[in-house]
Amino acid sequence: MRIVFHGENAASFSNGFAELLDAKADIRVLPDVLSGADREAYAAADVIVATKFDASLPVPPGLKLFHVPGAGYDAVDLAALPPATTLCNCFGHEQAIAEYVMSALLARNIPLSSADTDLRKGQWTYWAGAPERVHGEIAGTTIGLLGFGHIGKAIAARAKAFEMKVVVANRSKVATSALVDRAFTLDQLDEFWGSADAIVVSVPFTDETKGIVGTDALAKMRPDAVIINVGRGPTIDEAALYEALKQKTIGGAIIDTWYQYPGPGRANPQPSALPFHELPNIVMTPHMSGWTTGTIRRRQQTIADNVGRRLKGEACINVVREGRNTP
Repeated sequence: MRIVFHGENAASFSNGFAELLDAKADIRVLPDVLSGADREAYAAADVIVATKFDASLPVPPGLKLFHVPGAGYDAVDLAALPPATTLCNCFGHEQAIAEYVMSALLARNIPLSSADTDLRKGQWTYWAGAPERVHGEIAGTTIGLLGFGHIGKAIAARAKAFEMKVVVANRSKVATSALVDRAFTLDQLDEFWGSADAIVVSVPFTDETKGIVGTDALAKMRPDAVIINVGRGPTIDEAALYEALKQKTIGGAIIDTWYQYPGPGRANPQPSALPFHELPNIVMTPHMSGWTTGTIRRRQQTIADNVGRRLKGEACINVVREGRNTP
């Protein structure tokens, strides 16, 4: 069995992977840009773990499984994959992303870093006992979840543990429950935008969701509301977000997914063509919310389990496209 981990992202899942398999395997880690012997090894693979596949890459005639080591598979050209290849993705990042969201909301309300900095200078800025020194809390506030998949559900569970109210907007109907106080469908977004103190965007990037948070949506949000993006950057209109923050028509933003990323010839770009980095009311992070040791461990196990299932002719989990002529 020949398994290829293609690219820097996929290589992160290769360490210790052999120990998770039931059978011996020839495991190769290949760079993002293939040449010479690397292309030959790629073309000979039975299993490829990678974030992208297109016509520029060799077509492995015996490829049984192409596994994306994450949820998004928009960089995989389904038409270019061999017909017999099963395509799977994996999740396991919802725990980490939910912790990121909750820590971001807590940090907006509980100024630990500022209090520590000030007290080291002898300044008792947040000392209990006077109303001008109070800080906030998240209990009793409302969190709005645009998208209620793996990530949305994980955030809702943690928000409820902090005694928050949870409202949801989702493509398919969501019933009210112990986790959900109120639910909207996507044709009710005008009502959803103003219903929460914090709105978390976790919908996937599709033609339907591109710019789903635009000028009108931002204008309908509460003036002190914060928007958090842990889905895909372009689900929030870039110019509309910048203008809302610059004009302070919303309370702020916490953005982890962006419009520009590092790539060939662009090692450390700003994450947007617009100067978000000059604004004081945004927290900017480099697409890190789901990238934890726990995420890597959980995704490794999912990939290894699917390798075993595919080679035994058993049904895989998280199937995006079933390969034809499955053994």
